[in-house]
Amino acid sequence: MKHISVLLNESIKGLNIKPDGIYVDATLGGGGHSLEILKKLTTGHLYAFDQDDFALKKAEERLKDFDQKTLIKSNFAMMKEKLNALGVEKVDGILFDLGLSSFQIDDASRGFSYLQNNMLDMRMNKDATLTAKEIVNTYDRQKLSDIFRMYGEENNAWKIAGMIIERRPIETTHELVEITDVANKGMKGHSAKRVFQALRIEVNKELDVLEKALNSALKLLNIGGRLSIITFQSLEDRMVKQFYKVHSEDKHPKHIDIRNLPKPPLKIINRKPILPSENEVKNNSRSRSAKLRIAEKQS
Repeated sequence: MKHISVLLNESIKGLNIKPDGIYVDATLGGGGHSLEILKKLTTGHLYAFDQDDFALKKAEERLKDFDQKTLIKSNFAMMKEKLNALGVEKVDGILFDLGLSSFQIDDASRGFSYLQNNMLDMRMNKDATLTAKEIVNTYDRQKLSDIFRMYGEENNAWKIAGMIIERRPIETTHELVEITDVANKGMKGHSAKRVFQALRIEVNKELDVLEKALNSALKLLNIGGRLSIITFQSLEDRMVKQFYKVHSEDKHPKHIDIRNLPKPPLKIINRKPILPSENEVKNNSRSRSAKLRIAEKQS
C-alpha cells in the first residue's frame, strides 16, 4: 500500500514555514506532508495527529530520521486540548489533509471501499464502537434517508433506505452495493459512492469533528500563522470556505471610520481554491477532487 500526498508542494508552500516555527499536521496519514515540513525546520517542532494505529506506525518509520517531532494518537478535534497538555499554546501553521488515506481505502478489511468486498466497518479509529454495519442494520428509514441525503447528497436516499430495511441484515460492502446498483441504475459514476461517503461521515462524525477542529485551529494560530486545508468533497469544502469567509469579513457598518477598528481574524490567501495539476491527476487519480484553501491569522 502506497500513500501519495495530494497537493504536496502547494500545501507546504501555503504554510510559509519558518525554520524555528511550531507546526501541526492535523492529519498525519502516510506522513508525506509531515516529512516536507520537517525538512524545512531547524530549531522548530512538528506535532502530528492521527487516530489510526497503522498510519502512526508507518509514519513513525518514514520520519525516523527527524527528532523535532511529536506524533500524537488522537482525533484532530482534540488538537487544542492535546497541545495545551504538552505546554503548547500557540503554533505557526496547521495543515489539514481531509478525507481518507490510501492506507484506509486499500485495506479491504476496513470496509471503506465499495470496490472490495468485506465487512461494513468504516471506522477511522478502530477503538471507536459505532460501525457502518450497525448504522445500516439499526437506523430507521427516516434516519438512514436523512444521512444519505445530507452527507452523501444522494438523490435516491429514501428509496435506498427502504431497500436496506427490506434486505436486513446486511453484513458486507457488496451486499450494500447490490442495493445501490438497483436503486441508482443508469446514474453517472459508481452507484454506491454517495451512500458510502454518507456512512463514513456518520460513523466518524466527520463534519462535527471538522467544525470543532477549525475553531481550535483559529485559537491556536499565532499572528501571521497559516492554515492550509485540503478537501476532497463538497460538504467539507463548503464548510472550510464558509469558515474562512465568516472569519475574514469586516462586520462594521459601512459609515463607521474603519481606521481604528480591529482587523478580522483571518485573511484569505487564495480566493479561488488551488487545484491539482493535470500531471498530478494523471499520476494520482485520487487527487482529482482535491481543493486547497489557505488563510492567514491577522488578529
